[in-house]
Order: sequence, then C-alpha cells, then structure tokens
Amino acid sequence: MDSIMTKKREDQEIPSGYNQVNFFIIIKGGASKFIEFVERVFGGIENKQARTQDRDGSLIHAEIRLGDSTILVADSKNDWPFTPAFPQVYVEDAQAVIDRAKKEGAQVITSVNDFYYGMKIARFRDPWGNIWWLFEKSSNLEKPSMQANADVGWHDKKPSEIYATLMEAMKNLREGEIAK
Repeated sequence: MDSIMTKKREDQEIPSGYNQVNFFIIIKGGASKFIEFVERVFGGIENKQARTQDRDGSLIHAEIRLGDSTILVADSKNDWPFTPAFPQVYVEDAQAVIDRAKKEGAQVITSVNDFYYGMKIARFRDPWGNIWWLFEKSSNLEKPSMQANADVGWHDKKPSEIYATLMEAMKNLREGEIAK
C-alpha cells in the first residue's frame, strides 16, 4: 500500500466545492471582518449556509469559496494561541490584488517580482497577521532554471528582495499586530 497519496482515489467521495486538501484559518480579532476582507480583495464568496456560531457568539465555522477552493474560517478563542496562516493564491493580476489588499489595511511584504517558472510573486500581511503569497503567471518571462540557486556560492550573494522581505516579515510577526 502506498503511504503517500498523490492522486484522488476512485472510491474517495469529496463533496462538491471542496478539494482533497482544504485549509482552516483561525482568526484573532474577528472572523466576520476577515471574510469581508477576502470577499473584497479576492472576490471570494461566503457560503452563508455554512456559517455557524458557537455558544459564546463567536464564529466556530464559516466557509469562503475562492476560485476552485474553499477556505474554512473560525474565530480564535481567548485562550487559543496566535496561529497565522500562509495561504498561496494564484491570481490573474498580483498588483491589482496587492492594491485592493492595501486599501483594506494589509501591509505589503514583497512587491510584485519576477520569480521562477515564468511566474511573478508578491506577498502581503493582512490585518490579522496572515501572510498571503500571490503567484501570477507572466507570459513575457522566460522560465528560469532552479539550478541558479543550486550553484555553489549562491549563499555568498546579496539576498534577493523576495528572500529578504520574507525573512524580515517572519522575524517581526507578532500577535499584537493583528486587527482589533
């Protein structure tokens, strides 16, 4: 028996609207506001039927459709730890997404940059401390080889903006920086 599942099994039933892997984002500071953020920045659509409140009035379960994926969302309880998420989203126009995110209170971590495999990359931190990774296919980029980083001595070179901005963001990621 194969211990690593790489394909959907024929007998596996996944409900419509879900993928084999779906992720939960636990929000300190208001899951409802987070849902509105995702709707305005990415065009996500909340499945209102899935919205479930807990006994204390907090959101214990909500779902947002984003393209062909579902994001599950809940409010963090007061005694739960800060658990930022790091979603990766493929977008048509990374700069447009960054601009909308900034209008909604996000902080740009990495401006739009050329990346491997003919892609562009950008990153932002939302008001709840999650770091979103945006990837955009770029038709005018050649597909650079991953071998460039494997060459001897690449650690001696000045780090790229893509690397340096992530290292700085992660070093400074703190729970106190979330939305209230």
